[in-house]
Amino acid sequence: MASITTATVCGSRSGPTGAQWFLRFDLHGRRHEMGLGGYPSVGLKEARVERDRWRKIVQSGKNPIRERERQRREAARYDNTFRAVTMEAFDARKAELKGDGKAGRWLSPLNHHVLPKLGDVPVEEIDQRDIRDVLAPLWHEKAETARKALNRISIVFKHAAAMGLDVDLQAAENAKALLGQSRHVPKNIPSLPWQDVPAFYRTLGDEARSHLALRLPSRSVQCPRGQGLRDPGNRLSPP
Repeated sequence: MASITTATVCGSRSGPTGAQWFLRFDLHGRRHEMGLGGYPSVGLKEARVERDRWRKIVQSGKNPIRERERQRREAARYDNTFRAVTMEAFDARKAELKGDGKAGRWLSPLNHHVLPKLGDVPVEEIDQRDIRDVLAPLWHEKAETARKALNRISIVFKHAAAMGLDVDLQAAENAKALLGQSRHVPKNIPSLPWQDVPAFYRTLGDEARSHLALRLPSRSVQCPRGQGLRDPGNRLSPP
């Protein structure tokens, strides 16, 4: 065991579990020791930084051991990971979403592509490079999904700022600049010639929800003025 004086304030001790850094200080007439972590996971430089940090607490008349415990309780109470802030942002926007967002569409881009990598990272530590690295695999292949994810990230960051957290509100926009121009070329879905609508309509069942959903737009099809669609049992008149 290494002995130290009150003046040096920081020392190390070897035990069954390995070497440990500790801070020794006098407060209110009593001697105290505070652990600063084990070596080598905590190096000499880091131990000195921690020593100086907690010495300031001692000089202010507070017990650094109790202050550290208080800070840990505060950290546990306020979870500022990207995942936690995302859920808070989602809860705040539920009223704007169809069915209060229960279908999961708003969260889907984040759940599948962002939260697995950044969910446990404090939102204040995330920058444009982190966002770029997460979205890069999608940027040229699934551009629309990447765009939605980027939009959601921007919303989460704005919510974090409203919570008083120190986040970069330009991170999403800067990540977009780092990603560059997407090579993805959107392809339009070809329209169905109006002459083929009656035959298509007959293929739709009466029970499947997807089929029922297709019936509505097919009933509102626009055809050339003066030309109605006539089919036995099914007639669409011109507008």
